[in-house]
Amino acid sequence: MAQAVEEWYKQMPVITRSYLTAAVVTTIGCSLDIISPYHLYLNPRLVVKQYQFWRLVTNFLYFRKMDLDFLFHMFFLARYCKLLEENSFRGRTADFFYMLLFGATVLTGIVLLGGMIPYLSESFAKIIFLSNSLTFMMVYVWSKQNPFIHMSFLGLFTFTAAYLPWVLLGFSVLVGASAWVDLLGMIAGHAYYFLEDVYPRMTGRRPLKTPSFIKALFADDPVVVARPANVRFAPLPVDDRHQD
Repeated sequence: MAQAVEEWYKQMPVITRSYLTAAVVTTIGCSLDIISPYHLYLNPRLVVKQYQFWRLVTNFLYFRKMDLDFLFHMFFLARYCKLLEENSFRGRTADFFYMLLFGATVLTGIVLLGGMIPYLSESFAKIIFLSNSLTFMMVYVWSKQNPFIHMSFLGLFTFTAAYLPWVLLGFSVLVGASAWVDLLGMIAGHAYYFLEDVYPRMTGRRPLKTPSFIKALFADDPVVVARPANVRFAPLPVDDRHQD
């Protein structure tokens, strides 16, 4: 069993493995009181006035307390982050990292701007960890890129992947969770999907081209298409081989 888990972990692509490891270590550290969540949450005042810039990153690593909800989000993080990195972004690790960076920036910007809007500021002030929203963004992007895959929810009903974010949003509302967290992920995911997939098809321009300094951080292996086995080509006729 332990060997199987180790193999599963080692076979994860680099971004998925790194993010999952950081999330699990951070959440366990907080549960054991090794790390305080008060040093991790998003606080614009502390970021700007006391230069605690790490909060812009650490708020995406903490998934609250160790419970069923934590396992639920770890499953979605491992599954859909891995699916995106191995399929849609295969051989494009830098582009995948840039997608996460874009999503984190959009989510942070929404929360900061929402905190300035009357009647909404109180709701946005309660959103101090964006880890669940970033996970939901990955689910949304995967569902838009694979809309026709058939899925089942707890064996109760089937649907296509295009409706997966809405099914999960409805489930969150049913169990009493905040819908804002999922909605933010959907907004960030749709922004990325539109700018990366829809807008380039409309205009021929790609506004989310990965910067060269990010590409320099990752040495992507080229995607190799294997030639089918046991395929042989007949030799040229003798006359053709001697033709000039």
